Amino acid sequence: MNHLELITRVRWPQKQINPFANIAIYATFTLIMNSTVIQKPTYSQEDIQLAKYIKALAHPARIAIMKLLTHRDTCICNDIVQELPLAQSTVSQHLKELKSAGLIQGNITPPRVKYCINRDNWSQAKTLIEKFLQ
Repeated sequence: MNHLELITRVRWPQKQINPFANIAIYATFTLIMNSTVIQKPTYSQEDIQLAKYIKALAHPARIAIMKLLTHRDTCICNDIVQELPLAQSTVSQHLKELKSAGLIQGNITPPRVKYCINRDNWSQAKTLIEKFLQ
């Protein structure tokens, strides 16, 4: 509940001696709430990286793509489209997500992009996930 919701839920008396009393009460309440130190949680770099990897893997199509790429050295997007029951644009979006998380990498060989597992990051992801599950 924010400050304004809390103030609006207070039942104010019908008659007030001072018409500025509500403003004074609100200003005092706001001052007290703003002076209260609210600490934001701090996360370790490991936790941030783990969340990034898990978010990238949080779709069945991306898991299927990762399974497919773990058994090959390189793969072109069209090869993935032929293996999985997904449209080319959908596969491209999932590859983009996996690449931005660092789980795969793409080598541009015009006119195609060859994708492969980023072995270092994949190893790190597996280690972080195993550590998390223990």
